[in-house]
Amino acid sequence: MQITSRFCHYNINVFDLAKSMEFYDKALGLREVRRKEASDGSFVLVYLGDDSTGFTLELTWLRDWKEPYNLGDNEQHLCVRVTNDYALTREFHREMGCICYENTEMGLYFISDPDGYWIEVLAVK
Repeated sequence: MQITSRFCHYNINVFDLAKSMEFYDKALGLREVRRKEASDGSFVLVYLGDDSTGFTLELTWLRDWKEPYNLGDNEQHLCVRVTNDYALTREFHREMGCICYENTEMGLYFISDPDGYWIEVLAVK
């Protein structure tokens, strides 16, 4: 059996939903495309999109979670390609104070969101 699939969304849990939404909008231009809220207020799911692909980043906020998430040693990351000037984008991220790792030889850098998740930033080829 040959399985075919396509990416739909990627989920991360966030401690402060408003702060995370502001970060992803400002740093990467990702905006809310849909939302699901539990009728009892126990969770909110916000899906952020990029206006060019169908892929979304799902931010999950849990009402009863009381402390920042411990991401441990799991070195997972999201990767984006920026369509505007790469050097200007990197400088903007530097001014935001969110660059956490750079490898100029490989032409990439990482930014860190408010919860400590890393996002790799590449230029569009």
